[in-house]
Amino acid sequence: MKKTESEKIKLENSYTQLPEVFYTLQDPTPVTSPEFVIFNAVLAQELGLDAKLIQSEEGAAILAGNQVPDHATPLAQAYAGHQFGHFTMLGDGRAILLGEHITPDDNRRDIQLKGAGRTPYSRGGDGRAALGPMLREYIISEAMHALGVPTTRSLAVVSTGEPTYRETELPGAILTRVAASHLRVGTFQYARKWGTQEDLRALADYAIKRHYPEVWNQENRYVSFLRELIKKQAVLIAKWQLVGFIHGVMNTDNMTISGETIDYGPCAFMDVYSPETVFSSIDVQGRYAYQNQPYIAGWNLARFAEAILPLLDKDQDRAIEIANKEVTSFLDLYNQNWLAGMRGKLGIFNEETEDEKLVEQLLEIMEKEKADYTNTFRGLTFPDRQKDEVFQTDEFANWKEKWEARLQRQDESMEDIHYLMRESNPAVIPRNHKVEEALEAAVAGDNSVMNRLLDVLKNPYAHTNAQEEYGRPPATPDPAYRTYCGT
Repeated sequence: MKKTESEKIKLENSYTQLPEVFYTLQDPTPVTSPEFVIFNAVLAQELGLDAKLIQSEEGAAILAGNQVPDHATPLAQAYAGHQFGHFTMLGDGRAILLGEHITPDDNRRDIQLKGAGRTPYSRGGDGRAALGPMLREYIISEAMHALGVPTTRSLAVVSTGEPTYRETELPGAILTRVAASHLRVGTFQYARKWGTQEDLRALADYAIKRHYPEVWNQENRYVSFLRELIKKQAVLIAKWQLVGFIHGVMNTDNMTISGETIDYGPCAFMDVYSPETVFSSIDVQGRYAYQNQPYIAGWNLARFAEAILPLLDKDQDRAIEIANKEVTSFLDLYNQNWLAGMRGKLGIFNEETEDEKLVEQLLEIMEKEKADYTNTFRGLTFPDRQKDEVFQTDEFANWKEKWEARLQRQDESMEDIHYLMRESNPAVIPRNHKVEEALEAAVAGDNSVMNRLLDVLKNPYAHTNAQEEYGRPPATPDPAYRTYCGT
């Protein structure tokens, strides 16, 4: 593999300070003719990278894995995970971590190439990725960021000039993913199953120093680590629910230690409000349905607590007691965050005990009337948009009276209320039919549809005229719409 002294990307790799059981040094597999399909110049600027230089021929070679930046130490991470409840050995089967870029504000960000070739963890896979799924991750992850949801980011998608074979022949591509780190619950499960207790401790100390340095000097840093991770995941899952996002593969290897959303395979946003909504083609039993996401997050966190039990206390019974206490706090924390977000969506500033019932009554009406999730809240924000059938029912009229009475029991002005609702209710989400249109055009060589969609999604709370078209649900809803892992 050719090394480059390029100044385009300067990398470190602190992950190599961990015991070697956690990774395998692995260069990306070169591709035939890399070319940029899309590049995130805004993210590049935020990272302190020279966007113009990276978008050169040499930059494409770096982000395709044909050249390795100076000081990079490419590797594939080992981890495990419960996939749909079944525990298995996993690892980066098609992803190569080039290293970590240090941003101008001294933050460390992983630079990973997804689709960069086979690794020791590929388990029979080809290590490659198709263009459509990589562009899908780019679109959804950037939309999530704009919506205010913690997430990994997408710096670029580079075509490989080579076919990728799935059910059919597809154009190949590599996604450059940026993350606070790629540490997962599954990384700790792997350490507990296949590492020593010192390996587990080394991993926990690394994660704490990287993501939770404030707990380092606390009496039991590992208990505090567990507690802070639970808090972050409570915030994250609440934000998912508030924007109608359905992840689709909430396996333990897809829950990050940083609290970022990761892995945009069979994910989608809900149009019609239905708690049972599932989009993933492989989730045939609805394990990861919209309504189950908070409970699955709690289940995943219980698996994390199990993995670090030896660090919580030397006495196993005491360690289990500590773990149970912390994990059982998750649903309450999640509900607090979710209800706070719902108050914002309804323009409510203060707290009353009946607020949750008010929210639940609205959701029950929306489910019964098959109302659009995003546009119902938008209609509440802008009364002149209340043209959907849900707003014409007697049940809604009765609920509206209670809501308006609730708004009167606070000191804020209607102007303040309206502003809060505007900032809490997006005008646009990445509607599934719009995403599919963009991907179909892009795979065929026309990026204009995708670029227009991305431009509209940049500021979902702007409520501009340009967003009108993208805020409409499909003319003919597809109840059988399914998304795929893209492997």
